[in-house]
Formats: sequence, structure tokens, C-alpha cells
Amino acid sequence: MKKRSPFLALGRFTYRFRILIITFWALTTILLGFFAVKLPSILAGSGFEMDGSFSKVENILQDKFDQPKSSVMLVFDSDQKRPQDDEYKSFVQIAIEQMDDVQDVVGVQSPYDAPDKMIQENVSFASVQFDKSFGDLKTSIEQIRERLPEDKEISVSLTGGPVIAEDMNTASQQDLARAEAIGLPAALIILLLAFGGLIAAGLPIIVGLISVVSSLGLLYFYGQEENVSIFLLNVVPMIGLALGIDFALLLVNRFREELHQGIEKATMISVQTAGRSIAFSGLCVFLGLSGMLLIDIDIFKTVAIGGMVVVILSVLNAVTFLPALLAVLGSRVNALKLFKPSENRNSVWHSFAAFVMKRPVIMAITAACLLGLSVTPVKDMKLSIPEAEALPPDYESRTAFEKFEKTFGEDELYPVLIVAESEDAYLTNEDSLLALEKLVKDLEDEKEVMRTESIFNFTDQLNGAELYQVLQTEQGKQQLSPAIEPFINNKTAVIRAYLSVNVTGDAAKQFVKEWEREYDNLSLTIGGVTKFNQEIFDEIIEKAPYGLYIVLITTLFILMIAFRSVFIPIKAIFMNMLSLAATFGILVWIFQSGAIMEPVEIGLMIPVFTFGIVFGLSMDYEVFLISRIQEIYEKKGNNDEATLVGLTSTSKIITSAAAIMIVITGSFAFTDVMPVKQIGIAIALAIFIDATIVRMIFVPSLMKLLGDWNWWMPFTKDKHKRRGTPS
Repeated sequence: MKKRSPFLALGRFTYRFRILIITFWALTTILLGFFAVKLPSILAGSGFEMDGSFSKVENILQDKFDQPKSSVMLVFDSDQKRPQDDEYKSFVQIAIEQMDDVQDVVGVQSPYDAPDKMIQENVSFASVQFDKSFGDLKTSIEQIRERLPEDKEISVSLTGGPVIAEDMNTASQQDLARAEAIGLPAALIILLLAFGGLIAAGLPIIVGLISVVSSLGLLYFYGQEENVSIFLLNVVPMIGLALGIDFALLLVNRFREELHQGIEKATMISVQTAGRSIAFSGLCVFLGLSGMLLIDIDIFKTVAIGGMVVVILSVLNAVTFLPALLAVLGSRVNALKLFKPSENRNSVWHSFAAFVMKRPVIMAITAACLLGLSVTPVKDMKLSIPEAEALPPDYESRTAFEKFEKTFGEDELYPVLIVAESEDAYLTNEDSLLALEKLVKDLEDEKEVMRTESIFNFTDQLNGAELYQVLQTEQGKQQLSPAIEPFINNKTAVIRAYLSVNVTGDAAKQFVKEWEREYDNLSLTIGGVTKFNQEIFDEIIEKAPYGLYIVLITTLFILMIAFRSVFIPIKAIFMNMLSLAATFGILVWIFQSGAIMEPVEIGLMIPVFTFGIVFGLSMDYEVFLISRIQEIYEKKGNNDEATLVGLTSTSKIITSAAAIMIVITGSFAFTDVMPVKQIGIAIALAIFIDATIVRMIFVPSLMKLLGDWNWWMPFTKDKHKRRGTPS
């Protein structure tokens, strides 16, 4: 009795209930589409948030020292007026007064409140403070922009973290529209070249769009409970369109091949063969993305979940909705023919594959050298957390922020925040003040510290013992109260350390890491931008390898089950890792060398995103190709013939699928948000390398060299056991 494939049963079910399945997906897409439109309204921030010391210090400063939950800056500048001029002062005052009725504003600090810190030459800034968090200021930001005064001689610009995040959201939506306007028509042209007809070419586009819309709708509900990064708006459509179109391309192609056997049988065989490949491919992509869940940073978790959702829906669409639609269309899938695709290309693929297989050693070495050469720039890769520079150059929030940093200096703007806490004693008693004084001196002795700012700077330079004596009188308490309140609250004190080194450099990160410890009965917690960077980098460096191991091991076992082979999965993973390394090398050359564009650092999340997305996508083609080779090998038992015929029969469709993936993801190269541009180029590059050097040279070379050992699997007896075929 023949063993029935579950995919064969799924194909039969899909055919029988085709109308019901199509109706279900149509209604579901319409319903979820309503919420997909609302998703951009709940996206907030870059996603680089995590529970750690940085976050703890922020909460302490808000709870005990009245630091606002968030703030934005008004940056004033003039070529003709100086901040000391009456016209300049009047303009600043008018701008500040306009903030009085802005929603959720709790205070405005004028540049004239602290002129030594907030005024430099012709530039000054005011701080507008809010009692709401970073991602809840959309309305407030709009109100501020509407109220900013205008003057021919003095300019005022709005910037700061919340403003940059809001602009990033806007730019991301514009980027998505631009990328779709380029990618979808290009994908349709490739599909027309592959199929020759509008119906067959249009189906993958429909499936891709349904997958994306449904996913974005579901993610809206996820965003109600969790912080959702704005990069989700680009990554999910990028994955969904590319994967959905690719999956549909494979299944439509197989359906058309089997249509001569009748509609029902063509539907069943398509789901049994191409559907099985799609399921395993989707599982590989799913696993590739799941590795990011181990990294406890919002952007990785939300993008991983978003990607996993769109992968699941892409697979479900491809193996249910699409075959149901094909079952209804039948032979009409070939309608609206514009031209007949050339069949001569098969002979080209056959000739090239035969050429490679006759010279397997030389071709494998050539491919390895090409990839090895591309890998070399990886050692120079510089990673950074995207900030204002990720925005297009013409955005006001970016230009104002760059002016702000250039004028006031990073070292002055981003001190290391040191919170010292005592479990037992109030920090205004003598022993505690002496301990604080010693702590300040020890900090100032560090080579990385330029100066400190503490209670001792604002109490007439009194030392710990003298300060304690003054505080013993009621008059002394009242006199020093304004100086003490910003730095000491009961058992908690704050010290600011201004660094003499790059605040985001390795030396600064090592400094904050070493100083987070116990000190003379004081528990030190470190905050500030430097600590933020150190925690983010350390989390990725520590957790990413575990995610990598899990993905590699689970993928190895999945492919071993799929192909009943040991060496084919090992080869696939090795080639995938090599092509990814080559991609990162080329990415460094494009963005950091200055040969093509103004040098910029690679976004910290780009390597992780690229691996998570591309590792699975590359397996998509590997699964489809090896599945066809395996099909033939199980019938004929000849490895060389199976490899040659399998490569020839799938090359056209795999090339088309890769081309679609490249144009969909590569279209994001024309966007303006730098991390989105980088991830689009990285994925397109990786797919190009995989579809050319790996798939056309490495695969046939290694398949030839290993021969029947390709199909070796321990503890199995019958190597050529055939699968059940539909009856």
C-alpha cells in the first residue's frame, strides 16, 4: 500500500473546497486590510529599547529628580544676530511662549536659563519637556511645528529623539511607497517573461500583496500590546512581497506543467511537490528569523515576529488560496498571452550545467576564490546605532540635530550618568558625603574623564565634611536646597561625568562597563548615551551567536528530514554562510569605502537582519532545486543525470524567482532612510550571489564531486524508494 503524502491530501482538500477557501481569504484580507492601514499610526521609535541600566537610570531620574519623560529641542540660529541682541532674545521668547498650550508640555527651559550650556556663538537651544514617553508625542510635535514663529534673520528648527523618530516613520512610509512603485512593476515584467501571459504573471503579485496586507493587519493588534519599531513597515512588505511572489511563482509554474493531466490532478500534484518545497522553504525562513528573538532588544524581537507572521501567511496563501484559485481558473491560467516564452533557454542552462559538471574541481575553486575575495573587507566593518544621520539629508530634524551636536559637542551633550544608591544611610550624612566626595575624585582620576558635575560643584566647592557641617543648620539647609535637590534625593545621588574620549567609542563603553559596581557601600548604576550603546552592543554580541547556533542546527535537521541526506544540508548551510559573508564584505565596500557614496557606517542591526532574512530565503531556492533533483534521483538512481536534469528544469524558474527577489528588495536601494537602503541592498546582493555563484557553479560542482554520497543517510536501507503519486 502506497504511503500518502499529507501535501497530497491538502491538495485534494483544496480542490474540493476551492470556492470556500477563496471566499475565506478574500474576506480575511478585506478585514485585516482595514487594520493594516492603521499600523503606521502606532509605530514609534527606532526600536533600540531594552531593559537594562540605561532604562533604570532614566526611571530613577524621572521618579526622584523630576526629569521629564521626554523632551525636544528648539534650535535657534542666525547669521546676523547674536543671542545677546534684543531682537534675538525677543524671537526666542515668542517661540517659548507659543509652547504654553501645546499638548502634554510640562515645562520649557530657555537658553537664557543656562547660557553657559545652551548658548554658543550664534546658536542656542531651548528644551521643551513632556510628561509623556518618547512614542506618544505625534500630536504635540505637530502642534509645535504649527506654532513656530518665522523671521527673516533668525531661524528656529525642531529636533530631538521624538521628532527624529516621527520623521523616520514618515520617511519610511514614503520609502515603502517608492520601493513598491519600482519593485512591483519590475516583478510583473519578470513574471511576464517567465510565463508569457497576464493571468499567470498576475497571480504571484496578488498572493504577495494578500500576504503583506494580512500580516500588517495582524501586526496592528500586536502593536497594541508591545512597542513596534518603525522599521517593521519596511521589513515586512520586503519579506512578504518577495517570499509571497516567489512561492506563488513556483506553484503556478508546477501547475502549468501538470495541467495536461487535468485540473484536479494538476492541483494535487502542485501542492504535493511545489507545496512541499514551499512549506520546507518557509520553515527555513521562519527558523532564520526566530534566532533574533533571543536578542532582548525591541527592534529585533518585533522584526522577528513581524517576519515570522508574514512567512506563515505567505506559506498558507501559497498552499491554500493559490491552488484553490488555480483550480477555479484551470486552463484559463494561460489566458491573455502576450507572447510565448522562449524554450531555448533550457538548452543554455543544460549546456552551462554540463560544462560545470565536467570541470567540478576547477569551477568549485573558482567560485570559492570569488567569494573569498568578496569576504576580505568584512574585517573593516564599522557598526553604529542609527540616529539622525539615518534620515534623508534634507530633513529639518536631521540638519538641526547635526548643527546642535556640532555646536555644543558630543562630549558636553552626552555625559555618563552615575546614580549612587545607599540601602541604609541618607546621602546627606557625613559618611555618605565623604564617600561621594571620594567617588567623584576617583572618577576624575580616570583618564577617560574630562570633568565631573556633582553636588560639590554647586555648593561653593565645599568638601564633604564642610558640606555636612553647613547642612546641620536650618539656614544652611535652606541656602543649599536649590543646589542639593538636582543631585541628592534621600538615599540616591547623581553624578555626571563628561568624557575626554568618543562617547560611543570602545574606550567609553569599557569605562561605563567597569564602573557599574559596588563602591564603599554605594551601589552604582550607569546611564547615558554611552551606557545605552554599550548595553545594545553587548546584548547583540552575547546573544547573536546563540541565535546563530539554533538556526544552523535546526535548519540542518529540517533539511536532513526533507532530503533524507547528511551531506546536502551541510553543503547548503556552508554555501549559505559563505555567500552571506561575501555579501557583508561587498556591503562594507559600498557604504564605507567612499568609492560609491559618502562613507557611512553600517547599521548595527543590518548583519543580524540580513542573516535572519537571507539565510531562509536562500534555502528557498536550495529546497526547490534539490527537491527536483531528489525527485529524479529516486526514479532513475543516477546522481549525475538527476543533477543535470534537475538544474536544467528548474534553472529558468529559480532565476526568475531570484530576479524577482532582487528587484523587490533591491528597490529599497532607492529609498532615503539609510538603514532601509542598507538592508535592501544587502538582501538583493545576497540573493544575487546565491543565484549565480552558488546555485550555478557551487551546487553542480559539489553534486558531481560527491556523487551518490550526496544521498547518504545513516540507518536507512532503500535509497531509491519512490514517493506515492496521486491516483
